[in-house]
Amino acid sequence: MVNEGPNQQERDDTPVPESTLRADPSVSTHPSVSAHPSVSIHPSVSAHPSVSIHPSVSVHPSSSAHPSALAQPSGLVQPSGPGPENLSVIKVSRRRWAVVLVFSCYSMCNAFQWIQYGSINNIFMNFYGVSAFAIDWLSMCYMLTYIPLLLPVAWLLEKFGLRTIALTGSALNCLGAWVKLGSLQPHLFPVTVVGQVICSVAQVFILGMPSRLASVWFGANEVSTACSVAVFGNQLGIAIGFLVPPVLVPNIKDRDKLAYHISIMFYIIGGVATLLFILVIIVFKEKPKHPPSRAQSLSYALASPDASYLSSIVRLFKNLNFVLLVITYGLNAGAFYALSTLLNRMVILHYPGEEVNAGRIGLTIVIAGMLGAVIAGIWLDRSKTYKETTLVVYIMTLVGMVVYTLTLNLGHLWVVFITAGTMGFFMTGYLPLGFEFAVELTYPESEGMSSGLLNVSAQVFGIIFTISQGQIIDNYGTMPGNIFLCVFLTLGAALTAFIRADLRRQKANKETPENKLQEEEEEGSNTSKVPTAVSEDHL
Repeated sequence: MVNEGPNQQERDDTPVPESTLRADPSVSTHPSVSAHPSVSIHPSVSAHPSVSIHPSVSVHPSSSAHPSALAQPSGLVQPSGPGPENLSVIKVSRRRWAVVLVFSCYSMCNAFQWIQYGSINNIFMNFYGVSAFAIDWLSMCYMLTYIPLLLPVAWLLEKFGLRTIALTGSALNCLGAWVKLGSLQPHLFPVTVVGQVICSVAQVFILGMPSRLASVWFGANEVSTACSVAVFGNQLGIAIGFLVPPVLVPNIKDRDKLAYHISIMFYIIGGVATLLFILVIIVFKEKPKHPPSRAQSLSYALASPDASYLSSIVRLFKNLNFVLLVITYGLNAGAFYALSTLLNRMVILHYPGEEVNAGRIGLTIVIAGMLGAVIAGIWLDRSKTYKETTLVVYIMTLVGMVVYTLTLNLGHLWVVFITAGTMGFFMTGYLPLGFEFAVELTYPESEGMSSGLLNVSAQVFGIIFTISQGQIIDNYGTMPGNIFLCVFLTLGAALTAFIRADLRRQKANKETPENKLQEEEEEGSNTSKVPTAVSEDHL
């Protein structure tokens, strides 16, 4: 039974004359029900013969039914519309883990290609005969292409859905990997730039998907964990990008032998990207048959195909809490991008000839961060303490960065491994926290748009920090460069404290206690049904 709120009378501007109503003679109205004089029933609502109005149901002027709603015997209002899903059925699909794992894998492949040049910066400098700054741009082009392409790709995500975006992203990732095989001569640096730019465009189709994928496919008690798993793949790719290139491509002077070693790396990644593209074609579906949570069901019910795309962006930027999160997320992720890009250069300055260990330090940062991301996702699903968790992780990121800065030049690599790993646990563990916190603050706006704006902020700050820190390191050394990042992380931690925990998605999920997850069976199974026609005032 649903008692509607009293605040929506103003929205029913045009009452419908009673002559337009279709009343079935078998409908019994309990004598204790008093109809409010301003109650209007839309002419497209037909009363089911078996519906009786129970005396405990209060009929209030806010109880205006959607034009497409059909009253059901159980008292549920089931929205009608195109699509196979029944919005009153809350059920999770067994395919969901396969979908998120495939996404995680091709995200991993793309992230590997981002860092594969930066992790052996000095080797590619010697092979192509270019400056360190030119190699840095092979990483920064990922950040640069994301900024202008975010809005077109976010629009495509809303227009064509998850499957189309997944196919496009994995196809471009595969194409870029094979183009790089045409750059195995020292004079073909422009070809490797083209291949890397194609991969960077693929990244735009990848980075905004984790929170959207988690919301569409996973239940209310799984979304944070699922988002962490989706981000996990990207972090794993960066980790492998730190570890594998120094092993496959040794620092040798003979360019012919160097070209052979580089070709092995390019062929491996091309084969993996092709396999993952095939898996996306086979595994990826647009969405499950039934919404997995009440919040997603409401999102479907309230979605309008005619909604203004620009108005959604305007609403997001009017949300002060979200704007603060955009800035703080950008500062944290931008610092991570700069550290990842310049790590090889910083380590080699203090520990010459330690290219392999520089890659291992990067691996340690990312592996620790992956562990932090998974722990944070599980913790959020259990506690729902988004603001508190985000603030604590941010402060610990700052502490870890300060300790790493002070220990990098001590001359002991094992100390650097420990301090870098501690910093990475919090710094990269923060990334999925930001995605999920953004969805909570902006529900029911598109997850692709909110996460996309977070990523734009990260790319902008990533470019600024990478260029600035690189120049500081070249002119003044590594410690001033790292102190530069510490200052901005301090600012980010302070701004995070001002974000108010307005958890809108959690409020939507708590509308009813009947929201329980059920595994989707191959054949018919019992399902829990909940009403999905809820006023927008609740959101």
